[in-house]
Amino acid sequence: MSGLTAAGARSRRWGAWYVAEHKIRQMRGYLGTVVATAIGTPVLYLFAFGVGLATLINGNVGPVPGISYLEFVAPALLASAAVLVAMEEYTFGILLGLKWNATFVGMNASPISPRQIVNGLMIFVGLRMVVTTVIYFVVMVIFGAVHSPLAAMTIPAGMLAGFAFAPVAAYAATITEDRGQFAILQRVVILPLTLFSGTVFPLTQLPIFLQWIGWLSPLWHASELGRQFAYGPTEPIWLTVTHVAYLLALGILGWQLCVRNVARRLNK
Repeated sequence: MSGLTAAGARSRRWGAWYVAEHKIRQMRGYLGTVVATAIGTPVLYLFAFGVGLATLINGNVGPVPGISYLEFVAPALLASAAVLVAMEEYTFGILLGLKWNATFVGMNASPISPRQIVNGLMIFVGLRMVVTTVIYFVVMVIFGAVHSPLAAMTIPAGMLAGFAFAPVAAYAATITEDRGQFAILQRVVILPLTLFSGTVFPLTQLPIFLQWIGWLSPLWHASELGRQFAYGPTEPIWLTVTHVAYLLALGILGWQLCVRNVARRLNK
């Protein structure tokens, strides 16, 4: 087998990992910002909610009996951090590769397929979420928001939250002209979801005619899932299973739609 043929065979086999490696190497240009954000965000948020806001909530008594407000809010903040990482790559990362820098076009000219390109992006997003959520969990431990080894499962719960926003990547793959769609998405969809997903207060505190927003929100499902591991159980097991199934279903649907949309765009 010639060297060129062997390289093509390796690309067809390991193409997704090559794409993930490319994204990691590309990230080195702004690594300092990524690290500073990954460390600074949990410190500031947990301090603000656990030491600041919690002092105004009945002496730091959380919405769940026997659980402090910091313990209540920490799993939701971890999930929110994973969502922010995923959203960055599902929006700007997709459009960067398809339009602004067009690296995906070059990859597609090689034996690497559109599916491998999307899979590689998903691997990279997963790796970034691992780093972000692990750092967040460590800060939670430092702030005293963790009292059980099982609370480490808030890490995969948070990663499921980010994965569940994969439909955003599928949408980003359809954009041909940047007219501020991502800013609108952030302000009209993501921010309201944060406010109506039971992150900083129980969803039951909302009027019943607004609670449906939380029921549809991946962030609410991930927050409640994380809380079951952090200090639960506080809900029936069928609801916990529903959280996992819903998050996986959304993520897989968005992932496959993204593959389809990227393939259509690169192979037209």
